Amino acid sequence: MFKKIIAAFSIASVIATATVAPTMSEAATYHNKAISVAKSNLGVKYRWGGISPSGFDCSGLIKYSFSKAGKTLPRTAAQMQQTGKRVSSSSLRAGDLLFYAPNRASRATHVAMYVGSGKVINSSSSKGVSYFYTNNSYWKPKFIGAKRI
Repeated sequence: MFKKIIAAFSIASVIATATVAPTMSEAATYHNKAISVAKSNLGVKYRWGGISPSGFDCSGLIKYSFSKAGKTLPRTAAQMQQTGKRVSSSSLRAGDLLFYAPNRASRATHVAMYVGSGKVINSSSSKGVSYFYTNNSYWKPKFIGAKRI
């Protein structure tokens, strides 16, 4: 009888855990989907306020990509910076959001998505949807933090 009670609690615990929080594989799935969506828009021209494949600004690309992966994000880089869990630049994972500002005291004015191996995807006014590396001489000094959604 005691073994049946323990087994019932174990099963209930597994079911409750599975329905409350996403597993690592579920998180990896939506991060990978968001990256895939962003990559499929490489070359799309920059458009201030743009939130579609006809033109993206930086936060528009990130919002659109995560939306297609089933996650709703706020509209601006500064608002996105207020979501998720802070992560250090030494522990970045694919799908993490990277935030940039003109100086370290500023709030985010640019957001990009880490895709792995030091590579980042974003929409910039000069290149549209494109890649850069975390050690890029323009972006690196403007980096102010990363968040995991």
